[in-house]
Amino acid sequence: MTPGGNYRPGNHVWPSDLTGALQSLQGAPRIWVAFSGGLDSTLLLHLAHHCLGNAADLQAVHVNHQLQPNAADCEAHCRFVCATLSVPLTVETLDLQRQPNAVGGLEEAARDARYGVFEQVLAPGDVLVMAHHADDQAETVLFRLLRGTGVGGLSGMPAARTLGAGKLVRPLLGFSRGQLAEWAEEAGLTWLDDPSNQDLRFDRNFLRHRILAPLKERWPTLLRRIRRSAESCRESNELSHRLAVLQLAGCTNEKGRIELNQFVELSALEQRNALRWWIADQGLAVPTMKFWHKSLPQLIGAQKDGSPEIRGDGFVVRRYREGLYLVRDGVKPPEQSIALVPDNPVMWGDYRCALVPVTDHDQPSPPVLYLTPRQGGEVFRDTGLGPSRPLKKWLQEQGVPPWERARLPLFWEDRSLVGIGSLWRSPRFAGHQPESGWRILCDRDFN
Repeated sequence: MTPGGNYRPGNHVWPSDLTGALQSLQGAPRIWVAFSGGLDSTLLLHLAHHCLGNAADLQAVHVNHQLQPNAADCEAHCRFVCATLSVPLTVETLDLQRQPNAVGGLEEAARDARYGVFEQVLAPGDVLVMAHHADDQAETVLFRLLRGTGVGGLSGMPAARTLGAGKLVRPLLGFSRGQLAEWAEEAGLTWLDDPSNQDLRFDRNFLRHRILAPLKERWPTLLRRIRRSAESCRESNELSHRLAVLQLAGCTNEKGRIELNQFVELSALEQRNALRWWIADQGLAVPTMKFWHKSLPQLIGAQKDGSPEIRGDGFVVRRYREGLYLVRDGVKPPEQSIALVPDNPVMWGDYRCALVPVTDHDQPSPPVLYLTPRQGGEVFRDTGLGPSRPLKKWLQEQGVPPWERARLPLFWEDRSLVGIGSLWRSPRFAGHQPESGWRILCDRDFN
């Protein structure tokens, strides 16, 4: 433990530069402090208590990863500090499986689990403040540079972003760790040092002690230079996003499909940029630039009757006819038939299916309906008149891609097809006044 202990809540005068970063958060209904017990988060907690204690519902959250020998001591210290400040503390204990030969994997797993906890505690409108500082930002930029990232990654950590139902804010990014340590010592704060911060097996620790430390000694303004470079990359990233939005608006239809006849007019660089943002704006992980250089020409240059695709993490980009489709990895539909009865909605893959009465009064007896996957050979009357027609041909006429046809739930009454996913329903179960007195509802979570 680092000595101190002269701090008296309400008595210490904090620098205005430091307090200004938190004063702007006073309008938030609830502020959470990510509190590890170390120097940075200890300073942030006391600062938040000073600036926001009377202006917002201030709380702290501590994640005990159970990975360090002093994990229990650290949790006890966090409880003591929060009790001293009368700040409610939420403690979440994790059970991560240690893999001694996969240090980097453990480091990443711990981070993902920690942010998962933060997402769980944040309610709509809540703000989580984290104590990342300029040294952390420099480590992040350098680490991503070594991994071969683009300008988006070289932008570093944003000062603010959405997180779950709330918002994540990093109010200390403009200050170095040395400045924070000086202010913490002047205030008489006490904190616990994490022994794992000296473990050079972890990539970030190696960068901090073996790379950044001598660089800062050689170039004292290094952190400021890296911050300026990150800001420039962030601006470039924003401009590439705006360009992609404008160009996608000119070549996507109302359903979000990219029309190839307009898309091919863009340069190869613009095509890659547009597709990257097309994917990123759906909250999906974007493949590397090297991936696009190889795969995109194959996708666009394929024969019209081919079925090329680019598979990513949780999605696939497919081509059908003259369009590109972004298809998420959805839930696999059932392989057997399922009865559809009132007050019992059915999840059919990505579809939510329900049978509801048209009116609450004088309800007719519910029909006997069931859902099945496509088997092939189905026929139906789409207009109610004339001969039956093959479902396969009708789907082709509607431009439904082959992979979507297999996902469709088919609604049956006796041996008559009365509904096709969200595309069509018989007049018996659709319209303002369905003939049966019951309505089939079918909606998708995503397309």
